[in-house]
Amino acid sequence: MRVLRGVAYAVLPAELVLAVCLLAGVRIPGAVLLGAEAAVLALMAAEAAAFLRLRRRGLGPREALHALVPEPVARLVGHELRLLASLVRWVARRPEGVGGAAARAFGHARDQAAYLYGFAFVCVVETAGMSWLLASWPLVHAVVLVLDVYTVLFVLGLHAASVTRPHVLGADALRVRQGAHVDLVIPLERIDAVRHEPRFSHPRQEGVLDLPVASQTSVTIELTEPVTAVRLLGARYPVRTVRCHADDARALVEAVRRARTAPSPAPGPPG
Repeated sequence: MRVLRGVAYAVLPAELVLAVCLLAGVRIPGAVLLGAEAAVLALMAAEAAAFLRLRRRGLGPREALHALVPEPVARLVGHELRLLASLVRWVARRPEGVGGAAARAFGHARDQAAYLYGFAFVCVVETAGMSWLLASWPLVHAVVLVLDVYTVLFVLGLHAASVTRPHVLGADALRVRQGAHVDLVIPLERIDAVRHEPRFSHPRQEGVLDLPVASQTSVTIELTEPVTAVRLLGARYPVRTVRCHADDARALVEAVRRARTAPSPAPGPPG
């Protein structure tokens, strides 16, 4: 595995350098291009063989993938795929993780919609401008066009991920989310206090997880015991205070309070 990763770290940057040289008009011998493509194909074949070997040893698909690919890389790719999937869910009006009769969803994307739509509009204008400026360089124009279109989809995906992944209050836990990269499950029994607290500044503090939307949070949750949060690249750390935002923060606070104080169901008759 270490050998494969070492080869990947050498081959992929070399491919990037070759691509930049081609876009810049540098003449590259055909033998060099052929050797580079052969190296990439050999690397992909070796990765596939290693994946199948790990699967034969009893590892699941996810475990085998993480054994081959560094966790930060896998998480970044997964984040990009979730953004694209969120676009489909957004169009289909199918939020993720809101199933169940006892579950209640609380949106948190309303206050960021205006500036993300504005950013997407700027990206569209930039795409049109670059297409006109690069019309005389077809190869460069094609590459930049693909990057610009993906940028527009990425920005829309950020908003779609927030719309389709609301906070969810279940029978025994509160699921706090932000976009496609934060999904924290807080057992109700660990919630010590919850309150409506608008905040517009969030200095970094140990043990505090801030999830601002449009630079603001409106709900503060204090815990009796820490829960483990996971950063975008996989780093894990304990948090005892969570600050998040909700479109209707007071309703979320009231719902959590009621869920925490709800009586336990009566036991059935003895057998």
